[in-house]
Amino acid sequence: MQQQASEIVQVLKSKKLRVTPQRFAVYANLLARTDHPTVEQILVDLNQDAPTSSQATVYAALQALREVDLVREVLLDEGICRYDANISQHHHFRCSCCGAIEDIDWVAFPPLDLSCLRPGLQAERYEVTVKGICDRCQSDS
Repeated sequence: MQQQASEIVQVLKSKKLRVTPQRFAVYANLLARTDHPTVEQILVDLNQDAPTSSQATVYAALQALREVDLVREVLLDEGICRYDANISQHHHFRCSCCGAIEDIDWVAFPPLDLSCLRPGLQAERYEVTVKGICDRCQSDS
């Protein structure tokens, strides 16, 4: 745990971020999970033992981490912003029953031919979101 903490501190410093307890806690929380949490879910996790963070503090920490490309926003549902510390290119699977979100490796799909876009559109990036039913929900029914 101590080695992981020092690694997190080094990553934050390498991005020229001041290491605050809040940034450390938010980044460590995101690194430890794969469920693409909302701000509210992160806040519940951080305040589990004792209330120490506010929603504004979590938003500010996420904004700072986003600006230096340590986390990214994931918009899989309209109006719901989720966060992911996996900044490598990847796609997502979203279960329509339980709402679980899972990463899909980038090479799982062949590259899209973006030259098919109409003239005037310039693609910067893309990702695929697959919607369906996860294996846990399939076995429950």
